[in-house]
Amino acid sequence: MIPYAPERVPIGESVRRGREFLERMDARRSVRQFSADPVPRELIEIAVATANTAPSGAHQQPWTFVAVGDSDTKHRIRLAAEEEERENYEGGRLPEAWRSAIAPLGTTSDKSFLDVVPWIVVVFAQKSTPMPDGSLRKNYYVNESVGIACGLFIASLHSMGLATLTHTPNPMAFLTEILRRPSTERPYILFPVGYAAADCTVPDLVRKPLDEALHFATP
Repeated sequence: MIPYAPERVPIGESVRRGREFLERMDARRSVRQFSADPVPRELIEIAVATANTAPSGAHQQPWTFVAVGDSDTKHRIRLAAEEEERENYEGGRLPEAWRSAIAPLGTTSDKSFLDVVPWIVVVFAQKSTPMPDGSLRKNYYVNESVGIACGLFIASLHSMGLATLTHTPNPMAFLTEILRRPSTERPYILFPVGYAAADCTVPDLVRKPLDEALHFATP
């Protein structure tokens, strides 16, 4: 154990910082229309470094972020994603209740933005981790840990003026093959990362009010 003395912020300043962060994050939206303008590699590195600060079960950090910037690999991912999504949307693989739930978002099997966006970042969850002696260490609380890291990744991107989308074409095994990841990992989320297109539009959504999201327990 080592000493730890986090900053103790006065209440007024805490409120100011918190509301400033809330205002910034409340402006965040998922985007499906991207600009082809380049995004410096350093910004991807910063976002992943931020994600890497996430807490994780037993500090096992069971995540791998794979950043793809070359056109050929992005196109292969697009074609494979669209193949799976056609089965979901047109092939009837999605249950009717799920189709109704996502209908207001206007999503389809067309994933052409994967060709346009400058970066695709695929997050893999490590079910187990190879050890130096050749054995495999089982990881715990993998979904929870990777989910928290992805949330920090999204927040970091937004703070730098970048846009993204939590894209989960299902099934996603094609990402393991295309990106040559080991069998100890499974695809978790695909993030297209770039700047929003100049003519970008998003659904007119209203977020859940605080009194529905927060309840203070009574004795």
